[in-house]
Amino acid sequence: MKDVAARAGVGLKTVSRVVNGEPGVTPDTVRRVQESIDALGFRRNDSARVLRKGRTASIGLVLEDLADPFYGPMSRAVEEAARAHGALLIHGSSAEEPDREQELVLALCARRVDGLVIVPASDDHRYLEPEIAAGVATVFVDRPAGRIDADVVLSDSFSGARDGVAHLIAHGHRRIGFIGDRPRIHTATERLRGYRTAMAEAGLRVDDSWVALGSTEPERVRAAACSMLDGAGLPPVTALFCGNNRVTVTVVRVLNGRVRPVALVGFDDFELADLLSPGVTVIAQDAAQLGRTASERLFRRLDGASDAPSHFLLPTRLIPRGSGELPPPADAP
Repeated sequence: MKDVAARAGVGLKTVSRVVNGEPGVTPDTVRRVQESIDALGFRRNDSARVLRKGRTASIGLVLEDLADPFYGPMSRAVEEAARAHGALLIHGSSAEEPDREQELVLALCARRVDGLVIVPASDDHRYLEPEIAAGVATVFVDRPAGRIDADVVLSDSFSGARDGVAHLIAHGHRRIGFIGDRPRIHTATERLRGYRTAMAEAGLRVDDSWVALGSTEPERVRAAACSMLDGAGLPPVTALFCGNNRVTVTVVRVLNGRVRPVALVGFDDFELADLLSPGVTVIAQDAAQLGRTASERLFRRLDGASDAPSHFLLPTRLIPRGSGELPPPADAP
């Protein structure tokens, strides 16, 4: 600061005001100080600022998979909120592995992030209790925390799935298959519950062979879809409800190779879904709004909010594009 002050011809206090963005400095003086800083090649020492203020101006975002298109808008929304609050965002992927989630979260805490936004892979987050007690603000998004009470922001997976399946029923379908994610995942079980509720409300039975939960790997999804569509000794399903975007994409590829029309509704919108023939009917959730809501809650906590943990449930939206409006074949049982 002495070097900068000497070069700019100002006092130390003026340099401090410019560096910290404080008022009371003329634009010409700000320019001279900044030019001196640039010419001398100095950079602000954030480690020193952390020691002085006790805050790192950084937050962590732990997702299932950064490569999943669903998380792109969510991540961008959190990043924009962090930027608006002068904070740096650090990303990481859990790969849906509880141990990896814990390792990543605790590594971020060790680097003294001020807060965390977590899409949980684990169903037990008691390991975070000491960190939260120490002041690390934490908000869970897309799925609830496990075995601790914390702020959480969710989409209404149950109602969205029920609406999607009811839509297929309204178009004449009675044999509807459900292909979802792993059963230990909250969103998968909620969407399955919505599927079963819609079928029960219509007085329709669900055969065990119509439900397949598991990984979203294409081979597993393809095998499940073909089994339902071929009937495996029973009359085949006439419609499919897919539990997330990755399942839907694989099922679209399966259906592309078949002559007999099959109705399809997928949970989550995905790129180019409207350009297929027919367009894919989806239950869309607002991933960006999930990120914005979680970020708003996080920064409220960082600003001192000490109220009880809140649960936010965001609505979904049915977008009919053609695939979910196909009727069952005339000869369907």
